[in-house]
Amino acid sequence: MEYKIATLEDLDLLTSSRIEVLRAANKLDSSVDMSEVEASSREYYKRALADGTHTAILVMDGDSFVGAGGMSYYEVMPTYHNPSGKKAYVMNMYTNPNYRRQGIALKTLDMLVKDAKKRGITQISLEATDMGRPLYEKYGFTDMGAEMELVDAD
Repeated sequence: MEYKIATLEDLDLLTSSRIEVLRAANKLDSSVDMSEVEASSREYYKRALADGTHTAILVMDGDSFVGAGGMSYYEVMPTYHNPSGKKAYVMNMYTNPNYRRQGIALKTLDMLVKDAKKRGITQISLEATDMGRPLYEKYGFTDMGAEMELVDAD
């Protein structure tokens, strides 16, 4: 397996793999139109890879895409527990079903966490699927019972 930190040269593969990840995570078949998300994802990657607010890892077996992971970086107001205000969010974790249980997701996650730590970031969060939760707990992530979300703020 090759674990590659993506660059703008990987824009096509990043975008198509993002759609593959979203289809798998949301159980969407190929009949669901993802063109808007695809275009937005392409623009996101262009901007975020260029300005350093996202790290993407592509896992390849030869020419075949087998896995991915991403880390988005952002800043909030400094707090007592996080004086820098810098935070990171794990996204787009995926391993092709034929390659699961081989440590690919764990290695990808570890690479992303190490990248965040090199940037001085001490607060990393994520949204876990039922399938991914054991991996994240094994790595040391804990439940954030106090966090809330407003989804449709009309």
